[in-house]
Amino acid sequence: MYSFPFLSALGRALAPYRDRRMLTLLALGFSSGLPAPLVFSNLSIWLRDEGVSRTDIGLFALAATPYAINFLWAPLIDRLRLPYLTARLGRRRSWALLMQSFLILAILVLSFAQPSQQLWMMALAVLFVTFISATQDIVIDAYRIEILEPEKYGSGSAVGIWGWHLGGTLVGGAGGLYLAQALGWNMAYLLLATGVLIGMTAVLLSPEPQVPASQVHAQETAKADRYLQDKGLSLRLRPLVVWCYVTLVAPLWDFTRRQGWLLILIFIFVFKLGDALLGRMSGVFYRELGFSLGEIAEVAKVYGLTANLIGIVVGGVLVARIGLLRALFLSGFATAATNLTYSWLAVSGQSTAVFIFAVASDSFTTGLVTVALVAYLSSLCNTAYTATQYALLASLANLARIWFSASSGMMVDALDGDWGLFFLLCALIALLGLPLLYWIMKRYPESGRA
Repeated sequence: MYSFPFLSALGRALAPYRDRRMLTLLALGFSSGLPAPLVFSNLSIWLRDEGVSRTDIGLFALAATPYAINFLWAPLIDRLRLPYLTARLGRRRSWALLMQSFLILAILVLSFAQPSQQLWMMALAVLFVTFISATQDIVIDAYRIEILEPEKYGSGSAVGIWGWHLGGTLVGGAGGLYLAQALGWNMAYLLLATGVLIGMTAVLLSPEPQVPASQVHAQETAKADRYLQDKGLSLRLRPLVVWCYVTLVAPLWDFTRRQGWLLILIFIFVFKLGDALLGRMSGVFYRELGFSLGEIAEVAKVYGLTANLIGIVVGGVLVARIGLLRALFLSGFATAATNLTYSWLAVSGQSTAVFIFAVASDSFTTGLVTVALVAYLSSLCNTAYTATQYALLASLANLARIWFSASSGMMVDALDGDWGLFFLLCALIALLGLPLLYWIMKRYPESGRA
């Protein structure tokens, strides 16, 4: 009987994806990704179609600031119990269901916005969506880490990102563009609000993570209580101060005990700077080249999605085979290189073939790097403070994507609309994090379980 080593190896590599928990992570990823194009790429196109300037479109990135600072309220998600819901659904599922209910409402509010008449009101509506969506992400990320064993973080990250792109790239992105072309932007957003129901269904049908009672919490609580007792704090105030310490201070203090923690934080912040600039203005770039909404939907979303999903699967396998840090370095370099394909597109003009190649190659490497980065961030978290620590790390990554990308429109205007040079700068900026990552690999390889 013949054996097929390649097929056997492929079967072993894909085995983690057959876990039933992966289906839950797929649906939760869908719910997490759905709002993204509504406040980023599609929103930029909508604003441009309404005659809003490139500079103002770039500044709209600031309305997505909650994604960059959600670590500030993550401790409350980690510790607060919701009346009625927590007792029946558990800590993670109760918060997820509440945020998803609010997310539907927030997208509905955004669907009534009129950017040509009330730009500030639209910015507030976007801020409402991003705040709720960023809070939902805290819960989903914590759920993913707590429901899986550490050796499945790579595959779990891949599935979650796959779901994110199904919701964000395919349904919210491409579907949103097709709906906008057929029914108008307001109706498109109104219909897309119902997509959140997929995530709500997953929450109701899925188990609550069974995380053992944390000895870390007990130890930190006892230590803080003894310290306050020695300082003479009244018995009445002591429980409140201890709770605030364990909830707000201890998660951050715990992370600073890790070797190389400051270098790790700096790396996380700078790693996605190039992609931040490119992603914010890509939709505007496509429209200025002359592509229609339907063409953008077909190429940037459908072709790009296919390449991205392949990249996600390959990224999960790559993490499992060569380790987190090496996979992150390789995929980071590939991502910077494929940013140059947009410079080629800028020089080629309205070339559909180059458009497809640029988007597909960039989407593939984005899939690679996102899986590796999410798995790395997950590996850095202490399960005693999952939501808080992951939110802190993800917020740093988002900080560049949101605040730095606000200058993208100004950069293009300052370059007199020279898109080729703009994308070349994006590629160079994308390389900034690699020397830091190389140092981490040499000095602190255990930080990512390489």
